[in-house]
Amino acid sequence: MKFEPKIFELKINGLSEQLLKNHLTLYQGYVTNTNKLLDTISVLIKENKTSTPEFAELSRRFAWEFNGMRLHELYFSNLGKNAFDSSSKLSELIKSSFGSFENWEKHFKALGSMRGIGWVLLVQDKESKQLFNVWVNEHDLGLLANSDILLIMDVFEHAFMIDYGLKKADYIETFFKNIDWKAVQKRLN
Repeated sequence: MKFEPKIFELKINGLSEQLLKNHLTLYQGYVTNTNKLLDTISVLIKENKTSTPEFAELSRRFAWEFNGMRLHELYFSNLGKNAFDSSSKLSELIKSSFGSFENWEKHFKALGSMRGIGWVLLVQDKESKQLFNVWVNEHDLGLLANSDILLIMDVFEHAFMIDYGLKKADYIETFFKNIDWKAVQKRLN
């Protein structure tokens, strides 16, 4: 199986065309590398070289590239201005999990403002239906098992440095102004 890059037509108020072009190119690299790793790992399996250091390292690297691909797809697809519906099922879940939308937003933004690179995710545990805000430091570390990603914010430098320099908080405000809440709502089970 070969993965194909998804097409995203992004016109995001507050993010430059150059930043978005660079970001989409980076995403396409994750797709390319995911395919290369699948091909190479398949060859190593066929050649009975599964006990080699190359097989082990490439297999570990696979989660980085695959998650980089999927996390970017979720990020791009939850961008596009659509107002938050305070009467939605999502709104009810946010209130029951965080006390209020304002508490959730404050927590989500605080995670995004922390020093370091990574992702901020709003996830729903499939068993309890509880919502959590989580920091994912690397693509392959920190994802909560058995959870659905509802909203994702990229806070690696490539997501904001061209337009905002070190002003990550300004990028976070821009991100919030451009959330497609309908896309987030559709991700609920």
